[in-house]
Amino acid sequence: MTSAPTRVAAPAGRTLSPARRIQNTVMGGLILLATLLVVAPLILIFFYLIKEGVGAINLDFFTKVPAPEGETGGGLANAILGSIEMLALASVIGVLVGVSGGIFLSEYPRHPLMPTVRMISDVLAGIPAIVMGLVAYGLIVLQFGFSGFAGALALGFLMIPIVVRTTEEVLKLVPLTVREAGLALGLPKWLVTLRIVLPAAAGGIVTGVMLALARVAGEAAPLLFTAFGNSGINLDPSKPMSALPLEIYRGATSAYDENQRLAKAGALLLITLIFLTSLLARRASRRK
Repeated sequence: MTSAPTRVAAPAGRTLSPARRIQNTVMGGLILLATLLVVAPLILIFFYLIKEGVGAINLDFFTKVPAPEGETGGGLANAILGSIEMLALASVIGVLVGVSGGIFLSEYPRHPLMPTVRMISDVLAGIPAIVMGLVAYGLIVLQFGFSGFAGALALGFLMIPIVVRTTEEVLKLVPLTVREAGLALGLPKWLVTLRIVLPAAAGGIVTGVMLALARVAGEAAPLLFTAFGNSGINLDPSKPMSALPLEIYRGATSAYDENQRLAKAGALLLITLIFLTSLLARRASRRK
């Protein structure tokens, strides 16, 4: 006969000594202080923009174009529509190239071109936004003039390294057994990647695209060399086009209080949109 297993009582929890309790309190306070130092700039920016710019947000802000210099009224309808259109075009470039690069780096790690593609992606991630604007200026503006296409190209270049890195990391989270199951059915590797691996990682890829959009939505420097701006509403991307960062820059450097107030309202709208996009991306990532 086998005897019943003997239960060992868990040792009683030890109380912290006064010195360790003080040390724990001090370190907790330092962590809280560091957290406040990180969050404080964002809170201060929000409060400042709400105080200075919320008064300019009304129906005219979303439906009218900027008034002439020094005059009251007007809005940023041209900039809002221009930003939406250029970001949509930039997403086409960033998603197609970025997702393709991420798939290549994740699924073909032994390919001879893999080190080259990774190096190019890392270099793109470190290039300043204004340099991307100069590249788009040389490729498109010098040949065809200022346009929304040129601005979208510059923003798309900025999105590519973010989407590449996100796609690569998300695809690596898909279990190897999923790929092996598809290959065991006789499917070629490219079809396994497109029909099985990508759908499994779709949530993370969408999150990366949303974060990339939030990253490039506030860039003004590359648009100064490419989209140039437009005082009217223009939906033709082959012509100069306005954007929220451009109008914020021009209004903030204006000598008139009304233009500065409109710029602060545009900055409040832009930061709110970026904040909501980042929040949605994080929630989607956690849910996935």
